[in-house]
Amino acid sequence: MYPAWLADAVLIAHVLFVLFVVGGFALILAGASRWSWIRNRIFRVMHVAAIVFVAAEALLGVTCPLTRWEDLLRATGREERSFIGRWVARLLYYDFPEWVFAIAYCAFALAVGWAWRAIPPRARSNRHAL
Repeated sequence: MYPAWLADAVLIAHVLFVLFVVGGFALILAGASRWSWIRNRIFRVMHVAAIVFVAAEALLGVTCPLTRWEDLLRATGREERSFIGRWVARLLYYDFPEWVFAIAYCAFALAVGWAWRAIPPRARSNRHAL
């Protein structure tokens, strides 16, 4: 049996991942002309990779590893989320058919791909090359 706080920590990591994907997209759109870090290639590659990973999981019918780990850590047979954990889970988990999520994730991935072209990352700089 694992402590409930460990499963809650995985839940928090899951929420942070979602915030990176969704919030990152919002920040890319909102700060395209104001913030130079929005065009940082490493940030943008990580952002695209994150949503492509999620969309691929959905298309392949694979359960998210973070969801699987949280479920494994909560495998005590009873719900042991903390108060905060219960509220965070309500924000993160919805009871819709899997195809709804697959369509939503793929549409979001297409939107992120559009943002890559509309607001491209900076080309790599050769300033630090030897």
